[in-house]
Amino acid sequence: MATSASVSSEARPDEAGSTCPYYDPSGEAMKKTVVAGAVALASAATCLVAFAPAASAAPQACVAQGLTTGTYEGVGTTRTKSSSSSCGDLNLTYSNDSTSTYDYYAGRLRRSNGTWFTCAKGYVYAADGSHSINDSKYWLCTDVDGGTPFTVASFIDSGDSVTITH
Repeated sequence: MATSASVSSEARPDEAGSTCPYYDPSGEAMKKTVVAGAVALASAATCLVAFAPAASAAPQACVAQGLTTGTYEGVGTTRTKSSSSSCGDLNLTYSNDSTSTYDYYAGRLRRSNGTWFTCAKGYVYAADGSHSINDSKYWLCTDVDGGTPFTVASFIDSGDSVTITH
């Protein structure tokens, strides 16, 4: 940002008697430049503070949470679907069977009356390891509303470690 006050256009003698187009012995141009810069910084800070609440209300990226699976059609560790996440699904992004190298996993949701049901996808085969959030095979439940309690059940045995990204 340049101001017309920061550069003098008329030639003035310097201490040695020569003319210098940028010489300002009083320092007024520098003082005005510093004040103008401070005002600009204060204005920018005010704008950032004004926009901060709106930015925090925007959807966050997907949330990843680990949990331990329950038995077939059972309830393991329960979590709650994020209300501010941009993900609408419960995605199996990691699995580690406690007794083998694979298992079948199903997402389960809790109804408002407290009962649990298995999502329409049913049980999905997953070898131990990481799974892509973009692979629809591992979307255990789709279109889950924020605030919905969920869990994961294992077909073969319980106590497996899984990560659900939602």
